[in-house]
Amino acid sequence: MPKHGPGRAVITQKPKNFKRAFLGIWSYLKRRKLLLMLAFVLSLANIAASLSATAYLQPLIDNFLQPVTAGLSAADRLAGLGRGAAVLLSIYLVSVVAAYFQSRIMMSLSQRTINEVRKDLFDHLQTLSVRYYDTHANGEIMSRFTNDVDTLNDALQNSLMTFFGSVITITGILGMMLYRSWPLTLLTLLMTPLMLFAAGRLMKLSSGYFSEQQKALGEVNAYIEEIITGQKVVKVFCHEGDAIEEFGRRNQALRSAATTAQGFAGMMMPMMRNINSVNYALVATIGGVLSVFGYLSVGGLVVFLQLAQQFGRPINEASNQYNSVITALAGAERIFEVLSEPPDVKSLPDSFTLECVGDREYAWKHGDLLIPVRGDVRFHHVKFGYSPDKTILKGIDLFAKPGQKIAFVGSTGAGKTTIINLLTRFYEIDDGQITVDGIPINEIDKDSLRRAMAVVLQDTHLFTGTVMENIRYGRPDATDEDVVAAAKLASAHSFISRLPEGYQTMIEGDGANLSQGQRQLLNIARATVADAPILILDEATSSVDTRTERHIETGLDRLMQNRTTFVIAHRLSTVRNSDAILVMEQGQIIERGAHEDLLKLGGRYYQLYTGAVELD
Repeated sequence: MPKHGPGRAVITQKPKNFKRAFLGIWSYLKRRKLLLMLAFVLSLANIAASLSATAYLQPLIDNFLQPVTAGLSAADRLAGLGRGAAVLLSIYLVSVVAAYFQSRIMMSLSQRTINEVRKDLFDHLQTLSVRYYDTHANGEIMSRFTNDVDTLNDALQNSLMTFFGSVITITGILGMMLYRSWPLTLLTLLMTPLMLFAAGRLMKLSSGYFSEQQKALGEVNAYIEEIITGQKVVKVFCHEGDAIEEFGRRNQALRSAATTAQGFAGMMMPMMRNINSVNYALVATIGGVLSVFGYLSVGGLVVFLQLAQQFGRPINEASNQYNSVITALAGAERIFEVLSEPPDVKSLPDSFTLECVGDREYAWKHGDLLIPVRGDVRFHHVKFGYSPDKTILKGIDLFAKPGQKIAFVGSTGAGKTTIINLLTRFYEIDDGQITVDGIPINEIDKDSLRRAMAVVLQDTHLFTGTVMENIRYGRPDATDEDVVAAAKLASAHSFISRLPEGYQTMIEGDGANLSQGQRQLLNIARATVADAPILILDEATSSVDTRTERHIETGLDRLMQNRTTFVIAHRLSTVRNSDAILVMEQGQIIERGAHEDLLKLGGRYYQLYTGAVELD
């Protein structure tokens, strides 16, 4: 949500469940109830002091600025004015001090609250399943940390107390006006519906145009990102002129929408001031008549005019801050929707856990029972679908004996990666059973299961930090010597040594200063240092050149020794030496065998290998 000031219309997003959003925010605020109560008390003190200062003008004017009626000497009047000025100064000092400390308290309270909200949100995201991330766009998740958290912070720090203060101020002003003159108060109130009606109409009109402005702004930003990202393609095909022309069209649409929206919004304050000025003139005229006939003192009239002039300001502030509070509640609701997502269940009671029982020796532990980790993986008639209406895997049966290399080939969408997602328990199967060393994987603690597996993905991801830190990500307790040994085994040590600072070279921007092959070698080194008994390679060499592929395959061959390995590959040349090749189509295994056996079979694999058909 854009920030706004006086006279600017905003697009208000309302929460679907007001109570849920409010209770969610209160669950954080109530941890500091005393601070919040103190802030409200200081806000009341500030308002009371401000209104008291206005009210105190009446006795000053009536007692010391009308010498004929007061009957005081000039010296007495001056002394009285001096005492009055001192009182006014004290009242304003109270107002300033109260406003300062109230602002400081709310700033501290809001920052602590937002810090806790942001931490809880990030912590909770780490507990969610892969399914959640697959069904929610990254930008949608990031907007919870940016737009929604920032909007909530602004509301807690500014809008909440301003809205509360505006409501109290309106009440106080109205009470003081009624006390001094109910006829003039009714006259002032007669103009209020007109002010609210005019403001409402303008806000409704401008909100529609602001929506168009935001839409046009989104299209401009998206087009800029698209063109900058694809700049090489634009230049190769000489489309610079077309890009400039299209951007000009979109930019012009943004200018038109913004001009109209800002025009309507800009009318707000002048219109409100003019209505207020008309009201002020009427009150001054009629109030002057009442004063002449003795129904209202001069001091009372001056104070009433002051109050009438101030009456419209808190109404405008309350209206603007109400929009901000409602928008913040809508943002808070989206935050709490994420926080209410059920976490991924890591393990059931009495789950098996992974224990290191020696040098590169692991065992599944359950109480006093220890089962050696051998890497025997089996699928027993496994069925699965990402959604209930579409089955991806249709009764998969497969086995991988300890130390075997199992390769999956098949068209895109055949279910190869889905098998890996189920083996790592990123998703839970719908029917059937998967076992590792004879233990159903749903009886194994998820973290333990995943520590028993090293995964090399097609899309590498490197974190901001040194080369050493990125490799150690695979096993945080690995020593520097372990990291170097892993890099050598993965054929990455050679290029790392040529980097400006070797293993201490900083990596930023997901490895933008490295080639694709170098990034993948670091990914393999990361899997190597994990020293897991089961290895999963998901098209690990599909995005590199042939020469780099040979380096990567050398590292992978060393890594696969004495490990059960699952390989997904589009290049059939990389799976020739597999113990078993599984050909998949439409969620089923249609062929299984060694390379030579499948060629002799003359089926689907033979067609793929000889080029009679191609992988989709």
